[in-house]
Formats: sequence, C-alpha cells, structure tokens
Amino acid sequence: MAGPDTTGLLVECRDEPGILHRITDVILRHNANISYVAGGARRETVAELQLEVSGAADQARLIADIEAVSGVMHVGVVPTFQMIYGKRVIVIGGGAQVGMVAQGAISEADRHNIRGERISVDTIPLVGEEQLADAVRAVARLHRARALVLAGALMGGDISNAVREIREAGILVLCTSMAGSVPDAADVVVSDPVEAGVMAVMLIADTAKFSIEHVRGKRF
Repeated sequence: MAGPDTTGLLVECRDEPGILHRITDVILRHNANISYVAGGARRETVAELQLEVSGAADQARLIADIEAVSGVMHVGVVPTFQMIYGKRVIVIGGGAQVGMVAQGAISEADRHNIRGERISVDTIPLVGEEQLADAVRAVARLHRARALVLAGALMGGDISNAVREIREAGILVLCTSMAGSVPDAADVVVSDPVEAGVMAVMLIADTAKFSIEHVRGKRF
C-alpha cells in the first residue's frame, strides 16, 4: 500500500519490448522501491505506465533520469491511487443482492469520504462455484482491496476454501445469510445485504470506531 512518501509517476513511452526493464533499472539505481505498476492508455505505438515509487533521495533527479531513458517521452507526477480511490470494498455474487450491498456500501463510504476518508466500491455479479472461487482468490491480488462482501443464496465448496485463503492474506470477508459453507468461513455474516455493505465500509474506515474484533464470528 502506498505510504505518505510514495510518489505517483505517469510515464508516457513507446509501446515496445524492454521499455519497462529500462525504466525499472533507473529506479533501482536510485535505491527506490516500486509499490505499484500498471499499464494505462494506449494509442498506436504509445503507452502509459503508472508507477508508485518511494525511497528516492532526489525525486527531481529520478524523474529526469527516467525521461532520459530510450523510448520515454514524458514523465509526470500524479496522485497515487491510494490518495484518489483509497481502500477498496469488493462485492461479488448474485446481481440483485450485489446491488443492495453496493447501495449500503456506497452510502456509508460517502459519509466517511466527506470527512476525508477515501473508500471505493467495486462490484461484479457472478454465478458458478468455479467462477466465484476464482474471483474470491483474485481479491487478495487486487491493489488496495481491504474487504470482500459475498452476496447470494448459496455458496460453498471451493468458494469457502478461497475465503479462508484470502482471510489469511489479510482481507476481511463478510457475507449475507445464505445456504452453504461460506457463512462458516467468513469473518461476519449479515442477513440484510444493505447493512452488509454498510458494515464492510465501517470495518475498514479510519474515521469509524469499529473493529473486526468486536464482530468476528458473529451473525447479524
């Protein structure tokens, strides 16, 4: 996760083999650390890369050295995704219930974001054990993801295995009341999908005095 000394760099460069290697070599020579890298917009032979970098002793020199790399056309400083979008709540499951969870999460996030927090909400409606298990496991690989809400009528099997895996990776998992083994694997079970969204945001918000330790293992 991006820290207070992390700088976002937007690099406009030629879309060609080796360009990322040359850029990261410069960052290494500055003894800086890359906490995030992602491809952005592409047009013909030009691509954009967003890098989030910390630890450079001389940021201006680092930018100048990256701009000097063959194939790089421009380097700009941009806010990090942590500053703009903040922590992420991910909502996965059946379409109608996903929408209701999102309603609660978005309403609660709005309340905290007005007070200076940054929390965003991502959703995807999915069905099928394999598809859901793959999506759950992917949450642990998502940049800035902090909490997952599973919303549906029946989830179990490998989905429950995936839930336990991402909890070990530090993701909080809430689910709606449903049949199957997922409620036994989740941190918290919330019957009302709107309230499940609200609680997910409250659990990760710095502006809320609400700890997972108060509710872990409980059903509401």
